[in-house]
Amino acid sequence: MTGSHIGQAIVTQALLAAAHEMGVKLIRSAHSPIVREAQDCSAAIINKSGQVVAQAELTAIQLGSISQTLAPCLQRFPPETLREGDFYISNDPYHMGQHVQDIFIFSPVFYKDELLGFTASVVHHIDLGGGAPGLNPNAADVHQEGIIFPPSKYNFASDWSGGPLEQLVAANVRMPEATIGDIYAQFAANSIGGKRLIALTDRYGAGFIRAAMDEMLNYSERRVRAAIGKLPDGTYIAESAIEDDGIGDTPIFIRGKIDVAGELLNVSFEGTDPQVATNINCPMASTVAAAVACAKSVLTGEDIPFNDGAARVITVDAPEGSILNPRRPAPVRARLLASHRVFNTVMKALAQAAPESVIAEGFDTTTPICFSSLGSKGYNIYLEILGGGYGAAQGSDGCDGVDCPLSNCSNIPIESIEMDYPFLRVEEYALLPDSGGRGRYRGGLGFCRSYRILEDGVTFSTYSDRFVLPAKGIFDGEAGAKASITVVRNEEEISLKSKCGFSLLKDDLVVVRTGGGGGYGNPRERNLELHARDRTQGLAG
Repeated sequence: MTGSHIGQAIVTQALLAAAHEMGVKLIRSAHSPIVREAQDCSAAIINKSGQVVAQAELTAIQLGSISQTLAPCLQRFPPETLREGDFYISNDPYHMGQHVQDIFIFSPVFYKDELLGFTASVVHHIDLGGGAPGLNPNAADVHQEGIIFPPSKYNFASDWSGGPLEQLVAANVRMPEATIGDIYAQFAANSIGGKRLIALTDRYGAGFIRAAMDEMLNYSERRVRAAIGKLPDGTYIAESAIEDDGIGDTPIFIRGKIDVAGELLNVSFEGTDPQVATNINCPMASTVAAAVACAKSVLTGEDIPFNDGAARVITVDAPEGSILNPRRPAPVRARLLASHRVFNTVMKALAQAAPESVIAEGFDTTTPICFSSLGSKGYNIYLEILGGGYGAAQGSDGCDGVDCPLSNCSNIPIESIEMDYPFLRVEEYALLPDSGGRGRYRGGLGFCRSYRILEDGVTFSTYSDRFVLPAKGIFDGEAGAKASITVVRNEEEISLKSKCGFSLLKDDLVVVRTGGGGGYGNPRERNLELHARDRTQGLAG
């Protein structure tokens, strides 16, 4: 190995380590449990031209769109207009942002007065105003979902740090201490990433660092090209469905077509159903991120850095006005439901070309549980993302009780919940035996979480799926169990819809059951020892 190759390897690993350190800094500095415990956040290092070269391995749906979110900022405020202390900010779903709750902050990194690149962070903020605390299930447009930052440029010293922008945000959110605290955590993460990038440049020089960043992109591109090149050329078609829009009971279909031609792969969602009136619409940036994340997970291994090199050979399109590319001002808060069905659709299509590398459908349904209470000291909002069972794969059962691939959040420990939210108590948290679809390899198990409400005046809201249409198995595997949410009030059980809001009373018990993953292969081919193991561990009856 030559000296330049050794230097390249060192810089590559150093940049990846810096991105991971940014993620750690973000989590450990955050105020809200949704960030410091659930880790609903991401961080990245970006080159001078706006391409992501290194990312923290956190939330896939956020990571996959960072450069797309940055692009409108660069167009409106060219890099040559930037000075020390400036930053870009955006959360606009209709300028390549995700949903409104995900705020992206980009900080330029200068070396000897020359722009070297950017550090970036994104956090899901627990409240950004809008028509309801934490989550507005009845939003009729995006404006009712929270304050929107178009692609903008500000300065930390003059606009944020006690300045007019910070004051504006604090005046328009229900929990300003949490929201402002989490934004400061984003700046802290960006700062540590910038320091690491400058230290590397001190050692190797700006020219070498820029070349190393370019080579990181080129390397990922070469590896993804090679993986696509092993697939048979052809067209592969699949579809998945969200079971309803929260108003009616008609499924909304995501229809996908993958064209493989040599070392190029295009994913088209032509024929997908139109946008809807409720908040399950999916901005284009989320659609692209979900499709690329699925394709990379099937085609490559974890040794290939997930950066914008892959975007050079994987292209994605969706018709404007569809649920995967809606027109403003459609609400988009629950866009991950459609994003997961994008993931499922791409997985099913690739199963026709690479059957040994795919998994069955998992619960694959981001299920935010939001409880809010207004007391004498203001609002207190609990928000957590619940997962379920993973789909089974060739050679392995699905993982039990974990978040879905695109959101990848951790659970919030019960001790943390009860310390921060005295209006509720968790009474049960347990896996649901036999909830994974049967197969040669069974699907992952869903779980149950029950919340006792300790005060009157608590409001509950959520969006979910798989209450009617469970996760499907693959290659003769069976479907996983369906999900449900029930409120036990006195001796009455009230079944809630998958997408709803509900006013609670003291002593109500909210019981959330998440779905299981689909099985892989014929159940009659399952190893008896695996079934006996599940019975011994209480995972099967």
